[in-house]
Amino acid sequence: MKIILGSESRGRREIMERAGYVFDVMPAYIDEKAIRLSHPSLLTLALALAKRDALLSRIGEPALLITSDQVVVYNGAIREKPTDAEEAERYLRTAHLFPSETVTSVAVTNTVTKRSVSATDTARVYFRKIPEVVIREYIRTGDAFTQSGGFDCEHVLIAPYVERLEGERESMVGLPIRLVRLLIEDAM
Repeated sequence: MKIILGSESRGRREIMERAGYVFDVMPAYIDEKAIRLSHPSLLTLALALAKRDALLSRIGEPALLITSDQVVVYNGAIREKPTDAEEAERYLRTAHLFPSETVTSVAVTNTVTKRSVSATDTARVYFRKIPEVVIREYIRTGDAFTQSGGFDCEHVLIAPYVERLEGERESMVGLPIRLVRLLIEDAM
């Protein structure tokens, strides 16, 4: 059955490719800021399901639709994608003070049976202090604005400051592939 990844995230595409999946990409383009919940798992699940709902009407063939969303929880507060350089700097300047927990929800929907299954995965990253010069250079790449929490722990500039990870590395990037495999099996 055809697989559709409902995301334009480069990281999610790379994870699916490394896992050996052949798939099409179909971004949902929803207004994520219109959905606000204070609990990270409920927020990411609501966003993943909203993306699913926005895409289902555009799919006219048998397929498995995979949608996902992620936020970072830092010292009890949700950190989404930074809205400006000042916020990105603050996120990166303080990253070493507390671990960042990624909360990622995934929904897989079978367009034939209409069966939809979803679950949430968490992982944690601990950083060493990131030098100011690295923070400025990373922000200049623009990548800080495409990631929840303002960081990509695999980015060449940021990876040297990752002290340790707890959980699935792919979950940090935005798509826990072990969970995706289980949900695909369940949706079939």
